[in-house]
Amino acid sequence: MSKRILILGAGYGGLLSALSARACFSAEEASITVINRYDTHQIVTELHRLAVGNIAEKAVTLPLANLFKDKDIRLVIGTVTAIDPDGRQVVLENGSTFPYDALVLALGSESDFFGVPGLRENSFTLKSVADAKRIFAHVNYKIAAYATSKRKADATFVIGGGGLTGVELVGELADELPRLCRTHGVDVSDVSVYLVESKPSILSTYSADLIRRAVTSLEARGVRFLLGLRIAGLDGTTVSLSDGRTIEAGTVLWAGGVKGSPLVANCGIAVDRGRASVNEYLQSVSHPEVFLAGDCAVVMGPDGRPYPPTAQLSWQMGEHVGANLFAYFKGANMTPFEPVNSGSLASLGRKDGIGWIGENGIELKGLPATLMKKASDVRYLAHIDGLFSLAY
Repeated sequence: MSKRILILGAGYGGLLSALSARACFSAEEASITVINRYDTHQIVTELHRLAVGNIAEKAVTLPLANLFKDKDIRLVIGTVTAIDPDGRQVVLENGSTFPYDALVLALGSESDFFGVPGLRENSFTLKSVADAKRIFAHVNYKIAAYATSKRKADATFVIGGGGLTGVELVGELADELPRLCRTHGVDVSDVSVYLVESKPSILSTYSADLIRRAVTSLEARGVRFLLGLRIAGLDGTTVSLSDGRTIEAGTVLWAGGVKGSPLVANCGIAVDRGRASVNEYLQSVSHPEVFLAGDCAVVMGPDGRPYPPTAQLSWQMGEHVGANLFAYFKGANMTPFEPVNSGSLASLGRKDGIGWIGENGIELKGLPATLMKKASDVRYLAHIDGLFSLAY
């Protein structure tokens, strides 16, 4: 009897789960259904560029129908409202239900505001194409508004969070603000850009040398760093910092933390700190027919610490889940998940970057890092047969 495999989410984890599972199963052996909120696979590692208008939307969206063409993968566009792991079914917003024999949860993460007063209501986040478009429209609006209002808040931008997302976003913003200012007749020296990070440094997983390189590059383009400080509150345009200082800013971009999907956390499977608990095969520890791929699961490393949620990890989890699903239904031995960290690359703007690659951690700066990041993007697109699926 054909097995029913249901996959929720078509980000890196969900997409690769579907493609990997289909490569293992024949259409007669298993039906594969992917449910996603959007009809495209979004390249979220490039959203910082879309957020400032440095790239077109079509360059970061791949139609799922194209990616699944001729692969016998059913695509359903909809919003999941309930997951019933005991009843083995999923409910969508329109009331339709989807039973399954195996479920893959790949619903990603959402921004964590840590209970900071006013932060959720008054800041922008960068988790989707829609978010990026909202940021782009808002930044343009604020620069145009400053041209007539001369209110300092309109020309003040605060980025909360000095991880990859925050640093890449501030790098793109620093590159594009001079052009926007020229367009609206604004003196770029009137614009203030702050990056607030609670840790003593940005990009805390990078070497001290690479961090210095990033700070120097960004400071040269006007970014001011407020390190070892938290955003303690956001009331309208007033940003309160943990040391008592305030900044009047018309734009706050929040990239200071993520948490697992609440839908997954509250569906009844075992969780750890809001993310699904999995065994070494990426199965839920409470429901073995439920597999996890991506940010909604916590995967522990050999040092007892969770792996950081990255696109690279989600990609590898997705492929591993597809193969283990096949073993699970065939009664064969599943393979433990052992991710390979091939490196990390951070864009600092259009023509600058830092990072490291390979087991020996070869460090890259400037143009070599930028070119390697572009090569990494092309490699991913080629891997999913997405080079000719961009939404033109």
